[in-house]
Amino acid sequence: MAEPGQLTERGDPAEGSPRRRATILDVAAAAGVSRQTVTRAINDMPGISAETKRRVLDAASALSYRPSRFGRGLVTGGDRQLGLVVSDLRNPYSPELAAAMVRRAAVDGWSVSLVDIGLAGAADRMLHSLHAQVDVVVGYLGAWGPEWGLRFGTTPLILLDAGDESPHPGVLLDPAAAIDDLAAHLAAVGTRRPVVLDASEPHAASGRGLEMIAALERRGLAPELVHAAASTPEHASAVAAQIIRRSARPDAILAFNDLMAFGVLSACRHAGLDVPGDIRVAGVDGLSIGTLVAPTLTTLAVDLDEVARHTLELAVALSDGDAGVDAHRVVSHRLVLRESA
Repeated sequence: MAEPGQLTERGDPAEGSPRRRATILDVAAAAGVSRQTVTRAINDMPGISAETKRRVLDAASALSYRPSRFGRGLVTGGDRQLGLVVSDLRNPYSPELAAAMVRRAAVDGWSVSLVDIGLAGAADRMLHSLHAQVDVVVGYLGAWGPEWGLRFGTTPLILLDAGDESPHPGVLLDPAAAIDDLAAHLAAVGTRRPVVLDASEPHAASGRGLEMIAALERRGLAPELVHAAASTPEHASAVAAQIIRRSARPDAILAFNDLMAFGVLSACRHAGLDVPGDIRVAGVDGLSIGTLVAPTLTTLAVDLDEVARHTLELAVALSDGDAGVDAHRVVSHRLVLRESA
């Protein structure tokens, strides 16, 4: 495990002395407004015009100003605060990600606050509250990303798996090489009728689903793309139950994630099929529970500790106003072959 990060004042290399951290009064002077107006702009409060808010946020950004959590009424014993946003705590991926973040945050001297915007009935309110309490926000914001990327103002936002086109700092999870390894393995063991079970709308495909299709086609196979309405075991089991009843049954199913792969395994068990004798099954994520099911699940695993390491490195740099940090990181998946394939 890495040694705890030392959170120190960054120095001015030209003068060899610590750089004074900008204050709310510095921002007010630069923007030509009152201290109270800066407070309203930074905390997304009503009572000021959009132009004034923009001027204040521009001044705060230019000065690398970060509002004091203590000024917001927080008492945290000195730890900096990371706000982690997940989309569904019922998916084991979310608590496994949170556990990795908490482990790494403890090493670096941060505390973690968690919100689930997928299950919450008031996601907008929860994000506003989280923004007011933390130094950096990180996680899966989905459709909320563009709007809240603006509303967070000077609070840094780190997006997880948002894609190369995202303007925000982030950590991209890249399964491409592992998907290619899985396709090569399936071709080598004689797969002829693979199915990609995607979590997408009909007549569409996710980026991950398209990568699976392309990798199988490069191996001379003709995969079928099948859609499930949601990335849950229940939806996957229902769809898999239909396709494994065909006269020309698939001999491999690549699921969008591990949860869907568990649903496929359930459908195969109820149909009396042997896995992997009659059909091979694989998922994506590398959930710990995949080692406890029978057969154990072949998966494309992502190292969540590595994701957490990159995230906290970004959080520290952005919180300190380090403009030279590499703001876009990539963590690749790896093929983990187990009994199901």
